[in-house]
Amino acid sequence: MTAIDELAREAAHCTACDLYRDATQTVFGEGPPDARLMLMGEVPGDKEDLAGHPFVGPAGKILDRALVDAGIDRSLVYVTNAVKHFKFERRGKVRIHKKPDSAEMLACRQWWEREVAALQPEVLGTLGATAGQAVFGPKFRVTTERGTWLETPQGVPAVATIHPSAILRAQERKDEEYAGFVADLRLIAERL
Repeated sequence: MTAIDELAREAAHCTACDLYRDATQTVFGEGPPDARLMLMGEVPGDKEDLAGHPFVGPAGKILDRALVDAGIDRSLVYVTNAVKHFKFERRGKVRIHKKPDSAEMLACRQWWEREVAALQPEVLGTLGATAGQAVFGPKFRVTTERGTWLETPQGVPAVATIHPSAILRAQERKDEEYAGFVADLRLIAERL
């Protein structure tokens, strides 16, 4: 059993914030224990909460396609989220994603920090504002920091970019947003 497997087992019982009460399950990170690249999203979505796996919904499909276009083998990437339980509000029968608050992000910090420590990735990619703020602090803005090399407090080289779900919401700018997302991932690919 790897250190990541042990962390996932421990996180399955996490009650550090109230999100566990309504979520179906903890959605922990997945990927090879020796992954050179760790990609961190924001929070599991509805599909991820039901399946128990990160990035399996519509945003995950965009991520998969973008990784191919950037020349990154998805099977070699460890994917996770800054927050491990789905936060949502009900609208009828539909569960709509909600942004986690700072207390929820802080409660989950222990998990992604331990994932980074166990994996020791060469590069961390943060996907979206919540992931960027979880790593770099509340003043972080993905709109100004995206596509540039940063360093995490743990000393890991990092690149911030948009979350693939932003491409889904972009409507008339989908092609432009997707191209920018792939360009950010190519920056990571060059480093690896």
